[in-house]
Amino acid sequence: MGAAGRDFHNYNVYFRDNPDYDVVAFTATQIPYIANRTYPAKLAGSRYQKGIPIVPEEELSDLLEKERVTDVYFSYSDVSDEYVMHRAALAQSKGASFHLLGPEDTMLESSKPVVAVVATRTGAGKSTISREVVGVLARHGLKAVVVRHPMPYGDLSVAVQRFGSFDDLDRYGVTVEEREEYEGHLARGVVVYAGVDYGAILKQAEKEGDVVIWDGGNNDFSFYRPDLTVTVADPMRVGDEARYYPGETNVRLADVIVVNKVNIAPRKSVEQLVQNCTKLNPRATIVRTRSLAVLDKPGLVRDKRVLVVEDGPSVTHGGLSEGAGTTAALGVNAKPVSAKAKAVGSIRSAYDRFPNLGNVVPALGYSKKQLKELEKSINAVDCDAVVLGTPADLTKLIKIRRPVARVGFEASDVGRPTLEEAMAPWLRKLSSDLRR
Repeated sequence: MGAAGRDFHNYNVYFRDNPDYDVVAFTATQIPYIANRTYPAKLAGSRYQKGIPIVPEEELSDLLEKERVTDVYFSYSDVSDEYVMHRAALAQSKGASFHLLGPEDTMLESSKPVVAVVATRTGAGKSTISREVVGVLARHGLKAVVVRHPMPYGDLSVAVQRFGSFDDLDRYGVTVEEREEYEGHLARGVVVYAGVDYGAILKQAEKEGDVVIWDGGNNDFSFYRPDLTVTVADPMRVGDEARYYPGETNVRLADVIVVNKVNIAPRKSVEQLVQNCTKLNPRATIVRTRSLAVLDKPGLVRDKRVLVVEDGPSVTHGGLSEGAGTTAALGVNAKPVSAKAKAVGSIRSAYDRFPNLGNVVPALGYSKKQLKELEKSINAVDCDAVVLGTPADLTKLIKIRRPVARVGFEASDVGRPTLEEAMAPWLRKLSSDLRR
């Protein structure tokens, strides 16, 4: 059971060459346009000459009966513990056992040091902290290469993708969600790898840097065995660090826990989150950071009626009603307006599927058709300007008729220890190891 990410990795490292199992199907959810395809034979291995079908998760019950399935492996993230156990109950009601593969079965070893940046929930600010980690390494003379959690929404046969420039985004025809994760690194001259086969990806990435950065997706744990784990926690959703799978795993695995957004969340929530994380993992170092959302053109937005387009995953399955774009807009006294009544197609459907959505548009663009629906939905709204709270530059993909202001994302330390200070013991050990 998956969402075109963890499930493919688990298959590659645990099932592909395992004669004890006959994999009958993947199921797909969370992300549109990934079901009703086939995991390609070239990646599935010699035992699956026709590949492996990918079916909608809604068909799981019938699939279990039809194929007489004996074992179900849950392999996706950022869902509540209750949600996971409902799937377990369904599997067991059909006679199957229900499993969760852990780090020992799925983490690959690297010949280079690995820093894993993971989170308690989607939208915690993991990407900005990942860039901060890259910056810390650079200040210590270490070159980082980033490996991003998979988002193989296009051609599944492309096992390894290397992004060395913005031109590569077009070459691979990536989605909006992929751009949201890659553009920040590329703007800083950092190479990013992604794809489907993370063993093959690791072999290539190791050739390009002193340190491999695992840039996690959702709240999943690392595909690579880390030498240092940095877990980003969100005080806007206190309690979720112990309620959303596998976020609690990341808290317990952490060497450093970054409590982000302390400039936005109530102080009481920040301190409660620190207490919760310390209880789960008393050995981790706690760092506090601000999450800064800065408008590139505040004059276009100040005191105006604006339509805010937010990072898609954060305001859909991430459960947030708004994000950094709204925070930035409100900071200059702008008034966000709703697009719900004007939204069309799959964008309109998102409001029904995710009732948490506030006066924002989710930046969904997993296909050309959906990008066109996003364009129509944005342009139909009566507003003075559009605020792009998504890290992706949508102006390169769609035509927006209103003036556009983009939001930049940065993190900064609050108090001591700083992120760099929290990483210092590991950095000293790494420096000593490299001198040997």
